[in-house]
Amino acid sequence: MSIADDPATDAPGYKWVGSRPIRPDGFDKVTGRAKFGADHYLPGMLEGHTVRSPHAHARIVSIDTSAAERVPGVKAVVTGADFPAVEGDAMARNVPHNSIARDKVLYEGHLVAAVAATSREAAKAGAEAVVVEYEVLPHVLTAAEATAEGAPLLHDDMITNGIDPAPEQPSNIYQRNILARGDLDKGFADADVVVEREFITKPVHQGYIEPQACVADTTPDGHTTLWVSSQGHFAMRDFSAQVLGWDITRVKAIAAEIGGGFGGKTVTYLEPIAIKLSAKAGRPVKMVMTRAEVLKATGPTSGSRMRVKMGARGDGKFTAAEIVLEFEAGGYPGSPVMPAAMTCLAPYDLENFSVEGFDIVVNKPRSAAYRAPGGPISSFAVESVVDMVAEELGMDPIDLRLTNAAVEGTQAPYGPKLPRIGMVETLEAVRDHPHYSAQLGPNQGRGVATGFWFNAGMNSSVVVHVNPDGTATVVTGSPDIGGSRASMALFAAEELGIDMELIRPVVADTETVGFNDVTGGSRVTHATGAAVVEACRLIVADLRARAAKTWDVDIDEVEWVDGQAQKTDGSEAPLSLKDIAGKWDRSGGPISAAFTHNARGAGPAFSTQVCDVEVDPDTGVVTVVRYTTAQDAGRAIHPSYVEGQFQGGVVQGIGWALNEEYVYGDDGRLQNASFLDYRIPVTSDMPMIDTILVEVPNPAHPYGVRGVGEVGIVPPLAAVANAVYQATGKRFTELPINPIRILEATMGE
Repeated sequence: MSIADDPATDAPGYKWVGSRPIRPDGFDKVTGRAKFGADHYLPGMLEGHTVRSPHAHARIVSIDTSAAERVPGVKAVVTGADFPAVEGDAMARNVPHNSIARDKVLYEGHLVAAVAATSREAAKAGAEAVVVEYEVLPHVLTAAEATAEGAPLLHDDMITNGIDPAPEQPSNIYQRNILARGDLDKGFADADVVVEREFITKPVHQGYIEPQACVADTTPDGHTTLWVSSQGHFAMRDFSAQVLGWDITRVKAIAAEIGGGFGGKTVTYLEPIAIKLSAKAGRPVKMVMTRAEVLKATGPTSGSRMRVKMGARGDGKFTAAEIVLEFEAGGYPGSPVMPAAMTCLAPYDLENFSVEGFDIVVNKPRSAAYRAPGGPISSFAVESVVDMVAEELGMDPIDLRLTNAAVEGTQAPYGPKLPRIGMVETLEAVRDHPHYSAQLGPNQGRGVATGFWFNAGMNSSVVVHVNPDGTATVVTGSPDIGGSRASMALFAAEELGIDMELIRPVVADTETVGFNDVTGGSRVTHATGAAVVEACRLIVADLRARAAKTWDVDIDEVEWVDGQAQKTDGSEAPLSLKDIAGKWDRSGGPISAAFTHNARGAGPAFSTQVCDVEVDPDTGVVTVVRYTTAQDAGRAIHPSYVEGQFQGGVVQGIGWALNEEYVYGDDGRLQNASFLDYRIPVTSDMPMIDTILVEVPNPAHPYGVRGVGEVGIVPPLAAVANAVYQATGKRFTELPINPIRILEATMGE
């Protein structure tokens, strides 16, 4: 379903943009021909295996690799001593020391050594022969433990930033941030209703199906070629060079296909290790994580402890909000607490607020981005309280949100005034959908929530080549996760005026195309797409100039329509792209255009969602029986993939709300390091998720694009929790809302 709010938002008469063609890489992926990270094989290739800490927190006393080096088939062993020392604070040590530990291990699974051998079995035997002596230290696993009086320190030199005057003693708090505006005391004094609650969430993993994998081939001249499954091979190049202390020109990174990432594959783990093993052995090295390694050693998102207090007048207008967010960063600082603080109140027009965020290190894997990093966590707390305020006031939860909705010109909590946005349109779309007024059955409840995400622009580089036969090649450096090859081809087809089937989109290596930021932040269709559009417009200008030269007229007398040059007065027969390209040797040489883009104006995205659940009173099992999501896509370039992004975010959010969590024992070790015990939703758990495409074009993009990949995961945590409350009469402020918690809350009723 698609909705537009006024004639100005109706889709123009595009031929390709807005259509649903088969994706250019579809055949290879459904037939198994596509090469993912572990599918690359090179002559003489070795297999890598890792040695990881069994302790949550320990000092490394010694590492003895001599026995490992004598294992038959072992060709290289590396430890932290093989990598350059790192100067600076805990943040500076973040990437290098998380890749391979030096003096301390900070979580179970922290890598301390690696072995390369002629077979997996030999590499594993070599890894098992590495002897590591540890001095086990006390550990902290939660924000509460890490900030308690006398808590053991992960970093002896970490002084909290953001406090004036600066503390004199180190702590486990890396950063304090605060966003505030207005008069909080007056706001709460003006309120007729005030609701305050505390919330807890646990770390959850992105749950991508393909584990991290890479192949490194380092040559004697000190250069390496790296095949990597990641969301950004330029980032893998840069981070690997940083860990190794190399110039980035020594690393050529090639993007393998990627079996999911969701933010978790923007971080370097195996890559510099494989490069160093390859350099030592003089042979290519492949490294592939096991699922247990993925869960123990790659970034989940943060666990959290939060407090939210909100006030409202009797007419529903919010008067004040006070929020404290404590986010667990893992072993090194860098949790998404700041974006969590910036986004949690962004759907609303609110004069008086304070949002205080703390970035806290704990003995868990270093956190990594997970689809709208931080947004789902803080919005779970805020949107739950919004639901409570609606109940206190006796208001419909959508009406309450409409009363306070951000609109064009609203000053966002993080500073700027919002441009044209679709917040109100998503609320109205859900309100008017048949789902919202449908009858509920026994033990069923309905919940609503709204979410916001900034979306990103950042940097993209593209090259477009026109071939002599009238086809075109679009070269980008953005790994394709959600169908961006198709989007790039659709843009190029629309601009050049030729069929999409004549466009070949290519994801190039780091030596073939200019720099591209990661595929993340919902940025690629916006930023890389805009670069493709601009490059194609340069080509069209070139084609018009060549036609003008052919006709010996001024370029202003030539227009480009439907893939051909036309003389404005119609006095010449049109020249098609193929006509001009086939004679490029007589009109100026090859036809190509490059465009580099530092994209601005990423349109903010909003999503409103409604969820129906049924709670079994005997088992506590929650079943999602119906779900509808409305989201502003700006312009849906390929509606099928846009709808897929909507649905994918919802599914992951439902898993986060009901099933998923990291479970640690008292020893600090992860107890559910497999997909048998860490349970992500599967198809049989889900109803069909209905999608409403709201299209309020982003004025800062040539086709009105807003990113769509992230905001969809923001509302589900609260929408599910609000629905469970309606079904049970019990308010759950800790996730996941699993059967045990439900039975404990409802037992005896």
